Amino acid sequence: MNLTTNYLGLELRSPLIPSAAAPLTENIDNLKRMEDAGAGAVVLHSLFEEQIRQERFELEHHLTYGTDSFAESLTYFPEPEIFHVGTQEYLNHISNAKDMVDIPIIASLNGSTVGGWVKYAKEIELAGADALELNVYYVPTNMEMSGAQVEQNYIDILRAVKSEVRIPVAIKLSPFFSNMANMAKQLTEAGADALVLFNRFYQPDINIEELEVQPNVLLSTPQAMRLPLRWIAILYGRLEVDFAATSGIQKGQDAIKMLMVGANATMLCSVLLRHGIEHISVIEKEMIHWMEEHEYESVKQMQGSMSQLNCPDESAFERAQYMRAVNSYKPERILV
Repeated sequence: MNLTTNYLGLELRSPLIPSAAAPLTENIDNLKRMEDAGAGAVVLHSLFEEQIRQERFELEHHLTYGTDSFAESLTYFPEPEIFHVGTQEYLNHISNAKDMVDIPIIASLNGSTVGGWVKYAKEIELAGADALELNVYYVPTNMEMSGAQVEQNYIDILRAVKSEVRIPVAIKLSPFFSNMANMAKQLTEAGADALVLFNRFYQPDINIEELEVQPNVLLSTPQAMRLPLRWIAILYGRLEVDFAATSGIQKGQDAIKMLMVGANATMLCSVLLRHGIEHISVIEKEMIHWMEEHEYESVKQMQGSMSQLNCPDESAFERAQYMRAVNSYKPERILV
């Protein structure tokens, strides 16, 4: 059975990619376990814009503080305290990963504004990363900012990163655009090598006892895969770009569905946090079993076969599907 796929110009042994599953990807031994379990590549945890800005601010502060009187004291550097690893540790992690595993290593930069932090993409490339995933996590709250300005921000960030590196760049984005199809087209024209659909925005919670806003992480469920499945199906074959599906992929059949609508790769995160790294091999076995039963010889044979472009009823992924879903639902009990 041939599970190979092409993603970001890389030939992968499998479309199953552990994706930004911190703390799993922070450990080199875990990366080796992922490779042994059958991963086609690994997307590392993200290096954040705020992290880079903080380190630069602290460095500048410590290099200039007291220069009028105590020049001899300017020989120490700050130690970042907020994030798991510093920027240099992240670069070292990439280099060590490349030494220890043979599968491609995809680094991740997470930011929301255009600025000097994007130049760090070049350092990531020099550290040996095979590709870069640009995770734009942006919640616009400025009431004077138009939708067009929000979209331009994504495009400007992508172009800034692309100007720094020669390795392939994927952009991971949210579905919250007035015209997702047009936004995908703009990003492709701006140089994106792949679109990762979709980012999950973690919503905060309120602690009513401590009167504090606190983070709230909910792992994805199979229901989450419906949105990326639909949009990859719609966009496949209409844009010269690769697609990676993320959110909700829990078993082999889920990965097969994503491949059938046109995905080049399927990202795994929540399922590995729930069941462990070795569950990659379980998903792969489920894929192989299904493919053997249905007489598929390769992943490439099925890719895009159920996309909108190849579907006899193109309306199936659009408004008609909503009407069919509503009309087909039969409640177990009808309340009077």
